[in-house]
Amino acid sequence: MKILLVEDNERVTQFVIKGLQEAGHTIDHAGNGREGMFLAASEPYDVIIMDRMLPGDIDGLAIIEVLRKAGKRTPILILSALSEVDDRIRGLRSGGDDYLTKPFAFGELLARIDALHRRAEGVNHETPLVVGDLHMDPLTRKVTRGDRPITLQPREFKLLEYLMRHAGQVVTRTMLLENVWDYILTRKPTSSMCTSASCGRKSTRNSSVRCFAPCATPATR
Repeated sequence: MKILLVEDNERVTQFVIKGLQEAGHTIDHAGNGREGMFLAASEPYDVIIMDRMLPGDIDGLAIIEVLRKAGKRTPILILSALSEVDDRIRGLRSGGDDYLTKPFAFGELLARIDALHRRAEGVNHETPLVVGDLHMDPLTRKVTRGDRPITLQPREFKLLEYLMRHAGQVVTRTMLLENVWDYILTRKPTSSMCTSASCGRKSTRNSSVRCFAPCATPATR
């Protein structure tokens, strides 16, 4: 997929771009509202990830409202530290298709992006899959190569189905673990710095989940 990330926080940006690129996606990035508006309005994207609070005299919700009024139907996932119910309602009513609050697990972000893309493309997951002479029917769970039936265990079937749905794309180990083995993976920070959106303190917590919400107090054991 071609994805636009509109996010001003450098740590969040690096984390999300790295993960999405590892998942085989192409990413454009805008660090402020004006640049985000320009790219979202002028380039075709499969999904847009939109932060709400942005520099550049225009916030994420205003960008979404302008895009919807212009007839742009690109799926938009709002990514924000504003987590109150009213905040989420306002984001969805402005034209957002999904709303994910910070802090977040990358596996959930990726799953939500995939779900938005499937809905936008109108993918019917009961439609038979064909790659070369390999045929799979997800409804009857039958697999054949040419005229020869292939018997697969449930996990083998799920693995083959995932590979066939992503034929011609780069499939990483992380993608397989999260989508076939249902592991929820997070990426460890590359330094001991706190990865909060507004905090540069040293963290003493040995956590595998990055925190993308402002730190109220120093991390403790």
